[in-house]
Amino acid sequence: MSLTILGIDPGLRTTGWGVISVDGNRLSHIGDGVIDVPATGSLAGRLAQLFSGLEAVLTRYAPEEAAVEETFVNRNAASTLKLGQARGVTLLAPALAGLEVHEYSTNLIKKSVVGAGHADKKQVMMMMRTLLPGATLVKADAADALAVAVCHAHHRMSRNRWAEAEKRAGVRAGAGK
Repeated sequence: MSLTILGIDPGLRTTGWGVISVDGNRLSHIGDGVIDVPATGSLAGRLAQLFSGLEAVLTRYAPEEAAVEETFVNRNAASTLKLGQARGVTLLAPALAGLEVHEYSTNLIKKSVVGAGHADKKQVMMMMRTLLPGATLVKADAADALAVAVCHAHHRMSRNRWAEAEKRAGVRAGAGK
């Protein structure tokens, strides 16, 4: 049974998105791209454009789960605050669509897909092209978003395996009662 996952790399100017299908250990590319928001206009208007772009992706691909990259702290407080607001929109849109939304740190995402937590964007893009043939990767943000989705797929599988093992162990431990 396959599962469709949306990965999101938040940004106020450019938000990357990537959609994959997971069937057991098999990952398949479904779509990827970016939502570009002009640097001009009110912050509220720009956030509304970001939300509308995410709604369009959610409607088109109908993912079942979503994963969002956590925000890193920037030296510029104003930029960090604006990025945080854009990230809030990227959490809100899938949540309002009824999806379970998971969050992953940048280092964990890179470590999950490249093997090194401080991998550069070129390494992430190369791995996404390798793991997901057919990915268009119009910008590095789209590759990052696919990496978020792949990271979630890997960690979701691990969580499910642990839950199954704990359930079996609990059944065996309680079997003698």
